[in-house]
Amino acid sequence: MCTVCGCGEGETSIEGHAHDHEHEHHHGHEHGHHHHHHEHTHDYGQGPAHAHAPGMSQARMVQIEQDILGKNNEYATANRRWFAERNILALNLVSSPGSGKTTLLTRALADLKEKLPLAVIEGDQQTSNDAQRIRETGVKALQINTGKGCHLDAHMVGHALENLAPEENSVLFIENVGNLVCPAAFDLGEAHKVAILSVTEGEDKPLKYPDMFHAADLMILNKTDLLPYVDFDVDKCIEYARRVNPKIRVLQMSATTGEGMASWYQWIDATRRLVALGA
Repeated sequence: MCTVCGCGEGETSIEGHAHDHEHEHHHGHEHGHHHHHHEHTHDYGQGPAHAHAPGMSQARMVQIEQDILGKNNEYATANRRWFAERNILALNLVSSPGSGKTTLLTRALADLKEKLPLAVIEGDQQTSNDAQRIRETGVKALQINTGKGCHLDAHMVGHALENLAPEENSVLFIENVGNLVCPAAFDLGEAHKVAILSVTEGEDKPLKYPDMFHAADLMILNKTDLLPYVDFDVDKCIEYARRVNPKIRVLQMSATTGEGMASWYQWIDATRRLVALGA
């Protein structure tokens, strides 16, 4: 199990995919199709991690983590190559639960589906409710249930692509499990991580979860329609985000009212053009 975040060895379930056979992965990695979450710890600060597992030394735990992340990065590189060959812009959407991430996504899908080919990989621990909401927009979506796992990994995404088969020149949204810790460490092969933060959360979230905001290229400040009713300092939040990541782009919007959504669509369009140019 993950000694920091507590995720265990729950069986991952990917829609349309069996889990009991040996086969050739679409990236050319031969393996058994079982998604086990090995014991690992995440240490992104200065000095050694402080997680403990009975009977296991700190050095052994660190080695396990390095092995897991190293293998994940191999799959992520293969995913990234697969996206590049098809000019697909893949975006990894990350947030805490309750940020309005799914509402933001479904509104974007409804607004963009007539203009761009779109697809969604939906990550959640147990339910398929969000994937169903997404499919109601008319955009194809595939659900990954991680069981006790608290994040998607590149291996899961690679298998999901086999069944989802997003179109060439499309935008693929990967909605990660609601969690601002472990998804920061797991590259899925995406072009960009997009961190979504609601004004109903604390403005110090970027300082509390610096690894995620450091890894993100874009921060969306959502639910701005609620600013008159909550105690949230927008300027301070942006200052904290840029303290962690001076290059982070920040957009403010409300998925409920639609205010500011056009700026996100412009960012997607500009980023998609860069992908098409191989930039």
